[in-house]
Amino acid sequence: MATLLLKARLALELPPINAALNRAAQDLPEAVRPVAQHIFDAGGKRLRPLLTVLTARLCGYDNEDIYDLAVTLEMLHAATLLHDDVLDNAATRRGQPAAHTLFDVTPTILAGDALLSHANSMVADYGDPRLCRCFSEATSRTATGEILEIAAQRRVDTSAEQYEEIVRGKTAWLIRAACQMGALRAGAPDALVEAAAAYGENVGMAFQMVDDALDFAPESETGKPTGGDVREGKLTPPLRMYRESLSENERAAFDGAFAAGLMTAADAEAIAGRIRAAGYDVSTRRQAEQFLDRAREALLCLPDRPERALMLQMADYVRDRKK
Repeated sequence: MATLLLKARLALELPPINAALNRAAQDLPEAVRPVAQHIFDAGGKRLRPLLTVLTARLCGYDNEDIYDLAVTLEMLHAATLLHDDVLDNAATRRGQPAAHTLFDVTPTILAGDALLSHANSMVADYGDPRLCRCFSEATSRTATGEILEIAAQRRVDTSAEQYEEIVRGKTAWLIRAACQMGALRAGAPDALVEAAAAYGENVGMAFQMVDDALDFAPESETGKPTGGDVREGKLTPPLRMYRESLSENERAAFDGAFAAGLMTAADAEAIAGRIRAAGYDVSTRRQAEQFLDRAREALLCLPDRPERALMLQMADYVRDRKK
């Protein structure tokens, strides 16, 4: 029943969120609009803007202008996706042609820059330096996380602590900022703003860890190629556990192929099967649950309104999601 309530609320919030994204796209320079509209139309969970709206409502904010604020971090996220697909030379994004394959590389990169700049301007229009600072820090942290991930690519000595630092930057900080901005716009006291930020950061950490576990699920279940992280050289928790289980000779062979980028789709499939058989994907979900426990604890500091129950269910959704 609770999950149905979350889905029902999402169905109510998605139209104004998507309308705000479309308004933002129309306000972009004409040359940029097709690229922005393409990445927006590709869809997505809209997790970040939904959390901004829910957090603001939880803290007592009823104004409809929250939707235009909520989509600014989704625009930042979209800009990173445009840039990532160029860096990765990705052919598709969410089942659609990647923007750079349609609009060429340079226009796509510049469109991402324009999208980010426009989002920054939209935040500034609210006239609250705290919102501007929050958005700027989210931009900086996200870029830093991406840089750390690139530096760690194809390295077999990436530690669990380094992995968490990467995830906190590339994924968790945007979700943290989404909740923080909602609380700031609501004029919540500092303690509640911090509680909202803590909730978002821990949900973000868990979200990425579950994503890393799902990377080894069959493509028939997720709709994504199995073992992409193996081929891309990302030593995520399931893959680290698998590597540590190997004999000395097996590990040496794995390390050589992983570091040289020689892992094939067949290799990835085989490794994914062994990871599932050993339960390393399940163990990663258990690690994610620790972050979700911290998120739930932070929520208890926030007002007891219907949105709090929905945000608790959001944590359960992150824990249980299958794609």
